[in-house]
Amino acid sequence: MVGHGWDGVRERVTALGTQPMSGKVFGAPSHEWALDAPLSAEELAELETQTGARLPEDYRTFLTRVGAGGAGPAHGLFPVRRVRGRWRWEGDGADMAGLSLLARPFPERGPDPETVAALLAERPEEEDFDEIEEFDDAIEAWDERWGAVMFAPERTAGAIVVCHQGCAQREWLIVSGGHRGTIWSDRRVDDMDLAPLLDHAGRPVTFTRWYLDWLEKAERAVLGER
Repeated sequence: MVGHGWDGVRERVTALGTQPMSGKVFGAPSHEWALDAPLSAEELAELETQTGARLPEDYRTFLTRVGAGGAGPAHGLFPVRRVRGRWRWEGDGADMAGLSLLARPFPERGPDPETVAALLAERPEEEDFDEIEEFDDAIEAWDERWGAVMFAPERTAGAIVVCHQGCAQREWLIVSGGHRGTIWSDRRVDDMDLAPLLDHAGRPVTFTRWYLDWLEKAERAVLGER
């Protein structure tokens, strides 16, 4: 795909925001159809130097040709910005990504299933306690154990959070390793490990496909079938 398909994308997004029905698209009130300015080549180079990782090619060209973030799937594409000389992604849960771990390969597998199952079996239930305070203490202690297994920083090494869907559900872009360039769904709030987004043919969804699929669906919702 020449130029990763970004020709005219910024203009298409901006045009949608001017339409009377643009607010019907899920998440539009959050991003308001606004896109940050694109990064310069120098800014992109500085970002990659600071993180020690080369970003996937289609995401790199998006950042320099479309925008550094803003309007996008769900509540919007998390923007990457320079704050006091340091680059970082901003958004609900963006800080879950360890920027010092971006150059490390994203893990092929998540937590040990037997360990997860054992922890879930031990989760305290409120009806098993006579006093609410006792339950609160028990669930707090269990949450710490659960978090250490499911939310260990190493689980999302080599990845950045790019989108928040609400209810603590997020999507990640894999930056390093064998899954580089693909989008993964994070449903750990529902006791499930991260999993790759797949298209109708069962193929991993790339950043380009993820963003353009959203844009095409938004255009159909706002402008009608074309």
